[in-house]
Amino acid sequence: MPGWVKDTVPDARGIWAPDVSFSHGEYRVYYSVSTFGKNRSAIGLVTSPSLEKPVWTDKGLVFRSNPSDDFNAIDPNLFEDAEGRQWLAFGSFWSGLKMIRLDPGTGLRTTQDARVYALARRGGPGAIEAPFVIHRRDFYYLFASFDFCCRGAASTYYTVVGRSKNSTGPYRDREGKKMMDGGGLLVLHADLDRGKRFVGPGHVAILREPKQDYIVYHAYDTQARGVPTLRIQPLGWTDDGWPVAL
Repeated sequence: MPGWVKDTVPDARGIWAPDVSFSHGEYRVYYSVSTFGKNRSAIGLVTSPSLEKPVWTDKGLVFRSNPSDDFNAIDPNLFEDAEGRQWLAFGSFWSGLKMIRLDPGTGLRTTQDARVYALARRGGPGAIEAPFVIHRRDFYYLFASFDFCCRGAASTYYTVVGRSKNSTGPYRDREGKKMMDGGGLLVLHADLDRGKRFVGPGHVAILREPKQDYIVYHAYDTQARGVPTLRIQPLGWTDDGWPVAL
């Protein structure tokens, strides 16, 4: 555990939910530090110039939340907008998904914008987390996980998406409902699994390649005592620009 964690999140015993990107000549890994069910949380950054022979340097705290805040600073995701600005989306439960602006040169929070932007939320118990944002053609797409993970074969996690012309929102689903009002188009769900084997698909990442996009996520294998399993599916797009897991 990095030394700064002791003061920021004293009860933390682990690090999770890494988000990996390459920017300004280095690999950047944002990570979560917290304790389950509490929002005294933090997002840190570690960097390396190479993955073949990595030399990791911890850059410390990027952003944090406290019990007095209405959000939870975990589940980070870095994305870059069409203007070259970098953002960090994050959030789990509480008042939903948020976003802050970063300094592309350092990977840390910029000093030019102190705002915490609201992206999506749900009513109680507020079961929404794990944002992932991509830019495709004229839209930004916000993927999010609804309901509950980490319960093995009893997990109810699933994945939705909304889109916006602006990186800061508002994000809406196919029916026009705002994600700030609980909206979201269904992308992954146990009921959509053809084999009826994997449940709780969520915490997605989108891998974009020149000829094919992929959606990467974890789900629970009902034929193996509900163990968490890595899943990868091709991601297609409808004529009107909505993602479909193939």
